[in-house]
Amino acid sequence: MSMPEAVFYQPRSVPFPRRILTYLAVGVARLLATRSPRRIRMVLGRLRRGATPATVEQAKAARDDVVAVSLHCAAREGCVARSLATVLLCRLRGQWPTWCVGARVVPPFAAHAWVEAEGVMVGEDYPPDYFRTLVTVR
Repeated sequence: MSMPEAVFYQPRSVPFPRRILTYLAVGVARLLATRSPRRIRMVLGRLRRGATPATVEQAKAARDDVVAVSLHCAAREGCVARSLATVLLCRLRGQWPTWCVGARVVPPFAAHAWVEAEGVMVGEDYPPDYFRTLVTVR
């Protein structure tokens, strides 16, 4: 029998007002993650309008909040929901990091979704050239 695996992170408490916004972003992200890549790109393309570019610190804070409140998003298999929730939470705060989806460069094939800010992968333990970017929403 297999067990779900969670990303190891330092447990922390998210203040109540931020927790409510984070739960909202995670819920919408989980719904959006069930849609086609074309639909996701279209929705994110509309949401990003008027937002300022997020810094690495802002995107990392949003990602940490998402991982702290959602076990699904903290799991390795939750990369799409985690990245979408991070982008949505940043948007609620008036910022926009780059949402990316790509594939591993070396075999075997593996797809991954992540967030970038200032050209840097946020909160990921992979080297910068580990994935080839296929879809981005800047």
